[in-house]
Order: sequence, then C-alpha cells, then structure tokens
Amino acid sequence: MSKVLMDGNSVVGEAAIRAGCQCYFGYPITPQNELTEYMASNLGRKKGCTFIQAESEIAAINMVYGASLAGVRTMTSSSSPGISLKQEGISYLAACELPAVIVNVSRGGPGLGSICASQADYFQATRGGGHGDYRTIVLAPSTGQELADLTHRAFDLADKYRIPVLILGDAMLGQMMEPVEFKHEAPEVPPVRSDALRGAKGRPSKIVKILSSNPRDVEELNWSLYRRYQLIAEEETTSESFLVDDAELVVVAFGIGARIATGAVKNARSYGLKVGLFRPITLWPFPSEALQALSERTKNFLVFELNMGQMLEDVQLSLGSKADVFFYGRPGGVVSTPAEVLRVIARHYYQRGCSRA
Repeated sequence: MSKVLMDGNSVVGEAAIRAGCQCYFGYPITPQNELTEYMASNLGRKKGCTFIQAESEIAAINMVYGASLAGVRTMTSSSSPGISLKQEGISYLAACELPAVIVNVSRGGPGLGSICASQADYFQATRGGGHGDYRTIVLAPSTGQELADLTHRAFDLADKYRIPVLILGDAMLGQMMEPVEFKHEAPEVPPVRSDALRGAKGRPSKIVKILSSNPRDVEELNWSLYRRYQLIAEEETTSESFLVDDAELVVVAFGIGARIATGAVKNARSYGLKVGLFRPITLWPFPSEALQALSERTKNFLVFELNMGQMLEDVQLSLGSKADVFFYGRPGGVVSTPAEVLRVIARHYYQRGCSRA
C-alpha cells in the first residue's frame, strides 16, 4: 500500500469511510471543519451513505442517535464547546447502549477560548462529560497514522461493546499534514447490526427508551453498564512506552503532547540523562496497571500536558504513594517546544539526584 499526504482532519474522514461509516452529522466549528468538508465531499462515494450538516450541534448528536438505532455505523465531530453541546445526546446514547463515534478536535478553553491546540478537554472526555453514571471509551492518537488506525478501531469498539467512543485530538493534530497509509477497506454496503430497530416482523417488539420511572430498572441498567465497563478496562486498555528500561525519570504525556515530549526525551538521552516516556493511548480506560509496573523501576514521574493538569489526577491516582509525581503544562493553546520541556526534565532530574549515563 502506498502512503498519501493528508491533514489530520481529512485522515479521520477517510478512515471513517473505510471503516464503514454510513452516516455523518455535523455542524461547522474551527479547527475541525476540514473533517466535515471531507465527509461532505467523499461520503457519497459509498452506496447508501448520508451526510447532513445539521442546524446545530444538538441536532447533529440526536441524528447520530437515530442512525445508530437504525443499525448503521455513524459519526459526528466537533471542537470543545461544540462537544459540550452534544453531551446530553452522548448520555442518551450510553443509556440506550448505542454505538457511535464522536471526534473532538479540541481547542483552548474555557468558553469559546481560542482555536489553538489544547488538551483541556481531558476531564470532559474521560469523566463521561454528561449526566449520569456512564463512560465513553476515549482514544488519544498522537500521529496522522494513529488517527487512521484508531478511527477504524473506534468503530469496531463501539459496535463490540455498544458504547459511544470518543477520539480526542487537537487543533495541531487536525491541521498538520503527514504521510498516512490506510490499511482497511470496508465492504461496499456494510452489514446492519443485528440489534437494529428495523421492525418486529418475526420477533417480539423491542423498545429503546432513555427514561424509566422505576428506579430499580435504572439501577439494573447502571450495574449492567458497570460490568461492561469493567470488561472494557480488562480487554481494551492500551499504552506505549519509550526508552523506559533504564529510565530514572519517566515523562507521562498523551496525544500531541507526547509528540513534543518524545523530542524532549530524545534530546535528554543525547545529554546522557536516563529519561523515558509513557504514553496512554486509551485515556479511558486509563492504563493504570502499566503505569504502576513502571513504578517498580523508577520513582520519578513528570506529567506533561497542554492544560493545567488534568491527566495528572489519573497518574496520581494510579501511582499513589509509590512514586513522586511532578507536573508541567501550558494552558490555553500555548504550545511548548521540546527544548522547553527538556529544561523542565533536566531541572527535576538533577533535583531528584538522578545519575547520568
């Protein structure tokens, strides 16, 4: 297969089409508009596919709800405040056990914030975001290739567990252009899910509802979802480690922040500093066990994020008193450089009495 040069937003669109996405519903917002434009121009090349630019983000997520009920693979995308508007609909999808893929090309916040790259939507993504006891699987790509691969995985996970799956990107990842290889091609007409609402001929009627006046029914739904979330945590948690075997300090970063941190770690190694990188790929479920295993090798962790310290809480919860955890971040859309992160690494490295190679 040959590689093609594409911006990250378009990569997600092409990967979604190849994954069998049949319906896309969205509303324009910077910095993800290239994704909406790509779907408008290309989704129609597959038979039976539908693109609709909705009148609002709220309308778009409820169209996703309807399409998922009908049993087809469906997706929406937006950026930070637009995802906030979709939260009630995402909660409805979770309550009705409906699969869908939601893409957040995040920007600086709060409020309308800026259109610059930020990772300030970590809490919104990993804590459900909307109301009620529910979770969404959250995937955090760091390259154009991962945007392609994880988009395909997102649709598979959504169908497998009947759950909304969120792809958390950012303005930089969405706008940058990189060579990408598309490894999948969906059938011309993807199969309809077996649990779709397509009439009740030959089977008992099935009712999908988001409201029950019986608290015991709601409690049983919550326990059922909880058991599924536990299974997802056991089976689908993923992460990546880089140069950690002899590391005396490990940087923890995700998404585009991990790209920056990787450069800083490589530079640190060139100066003889024993530094490694741990990158969560699933932000929920968070790879706590893999991080805890690293604490058997080193007691020094530096969390780097483009926010005020959101993933930091999950790292601290994972490690507890087993290690010392420090934080460095740039909120609001100001993007750190590898040289800047290297200075922070070096300061903590020497303060902790780590040795040179």
